[in-house]
Amino acid sequence: MSIQPPELPPAPVAAEGHWQPLPSRGALFAAIGAGLTMAITLALAAGALTLVLRSPHWPLIAAAGAVIGLLWGGWFGWRRQRLTFWRLDAQALGVRRGHLWQSESRVPVSRVQHLDLRRGPLERAAGLATLTVHTAGTRLNTVAIAGLDHADAERLRDRLARQLDHDDDAL
Repeated sequence: MSIQPPELPPAPVAAEGHWQPLPSRGALFAAIGAGLTMAITLALAAGALTLVLRSPHWPLIAAAGAVIGLLWGGWFGWRRQRLTFWRLDAQALGVRRGHLWQSESRVPVSRVQHLDLRRGPLERAAGLATLTVHTAGTRLNTVAIAGLDHADAERLRDRLARQLDHDDDAL
């Protein structure tokens, strides 16, 4: 007697196996977060360097570093979010990021240990969520997809969780 896995819910949004972009409304949040991080980093670095060099214009140089960091980091965060795609098929969850330096992570459904769905106040206001997939193994044992549409994140979580439930029942 063989145990058959249960039918999986339908694939989120588009046809199964096609790369899905993150919603464009998440690009603003990615840009703000990356811009603020880069602004603080460059402002502190420029301010510290000018203080070490004993420049009387350190506040102006630190402010210029903050503005450059805000613009550069904002562009980088926006672009990174717009170049992030996901895909779920019967075998695995895939995440593809980047343009010049591309990375692609593929998490076999059989390796998924547990799932977290997180929504901060800004994500809730924009209808977004972050799905974190924890996998078996020690190397790169989590894959997080921030900026997913909330409905897509729930469908991904439910579809992957159904496979987890089936694997637990088989033991």
